[in-house]
Amino acid sequence: MTKERLISLDVFRGFTILLMTIVNNPGSWASIYPPLEHAEWHGCTPTDLVFPFFVFIMGTAIPFAMPTKHFDSVVFNKIIVRSLRIFCLGFFLAFFGRFELFGLEGIPLLIIRLLITFAVAYALLGNFTLKIKTYLVLGILAILLFLAYSKIEAYEDVRIPGVLQRIGIVYFFASLLYLKTNLKTQFIVAASILVLYWVLMAFVPVPGFGPANFEKGTNLAAWLDNVLLNGHLWSVSKTWDPEGILSTLPAIGTGILGMWIGQILNLQINKIEIVKKLAITGIALVLTGLLWNIIFPINKSLWTSSYVLYTAGIATICLTILYYIIDIANYKKWTKLFLIWGVNPMIVFFFSGIIPRVMSYIKVQSPEIATEQINLQTLIYKYGIATWFENPLNSSVAYAIIYAIFWSCILWVFYKKKLIFKV
Repeated sequence: MTKERLISLDVFRGFTILLMTIVNNPGSWASIYPPLEHAEWHGCTPTDLVFPFFVFIMGTAIPFAMPTKHFDSVVFNKIIVRSLRIFCLGFFLAFFGRFELFGLEGIPLLIIRLLITFAVAYALLGNFTLKIKTYLVLGILAILLFLAYSKIEAYEDVRIPGVLQRIGIVYFFASLLYLKTNLKTQFIVAASILVLYWVLMAFVPVPGFGPANFEKGTNLAAWLDNVLLNGHLWSVSKTWDPEGILSTLPAIGTGILGMWIGQILNLQINKIEIVKKLAITGIALVLTGLLWNIIFPINKSLWTSSYVLYTAGIATICLTILYYIIDIANYKKWTKLFLIWGVNPMIVFFFSGIIPRVMSYIKVQSPEIATEQINLQTLIYKYGIATWFENPLNSSVAYAIIYAIFWSCILWVFYKKKLIFKV
């Protein structure tokens, strides 16, 4: 049985997914305000908070989705199916621009790709029986893995890790841990994971590179990615992945900490006491993360243990403030924008990744050079939005905000019609 939704948690999720949409869709990747960029390597910008916030919130929601701890084969099947659906949504995004059929090109090929996309989205987001969900997700996963390892040129370097893939994996392990253990055990598991990851990264020599280190491409996590997922990694780095295998281990720690906070929110005690517990926990996590940063630098790409504690602490403090304002002080008038984003995160996550791909694939004639073609996104940005601004940083962020407004209109319609798409 699902517990009543916590509005502050939905608002926090909505704010996070809205920020993610703005960060991921600048008008120009060459013109971005520093807070809207990731840290170059070590360090943490506001943008570096988005992904761990999403993982944290997912963990926090688990006790609300499963307030009664009941575990059997049916529950296990539900958990693994939901995890795989999330995983496959992310995995499919890597395939969108690679599907080919009968030598088609241009708009006809784009239409085929969109039809495949809507079919997959319906299969992974549709409200079917558990049995049908199981067959559909296993079938889609099998097809995608077959294509990835089929040696077909179009798919031979398709990326396997990703944001949604990591979220699906974390959800699986965090849900099982929640149902089978108590708070004390969860704390021990999370602490053990973070310490173990630090030991592996800080002390285990890296084959082919030498001593343990935390540098790009030469650390233990990068080596493992390249060994196990060679050719299927992030196209920018090629030899390692920011959502790789070993760094997913501490990400599970982020999910557990979020789950821990969700259980505190569910305590049958005075709400002010809950706020006190949350505030103390959040501050303790931030301080511990900053202390650990001295010997294990805060780093998103490595998802370091200090990064886990630091970002989980900030997330806890943010949620505490929202919980007090919304669920205790009952000040909710301002929340609607974030609510419409917060109740439909997966549909945004998936299709906000598809739309830019579609726009980049549609070619139109350049207004300046008759023989040159440009994509639709460039046309809208360069010859529409950018003409209104002198500073390219402003025009770039304006494009991202307009894109977010576009999604807000769609989500408002969904909200009014009570359409909520769940995996």
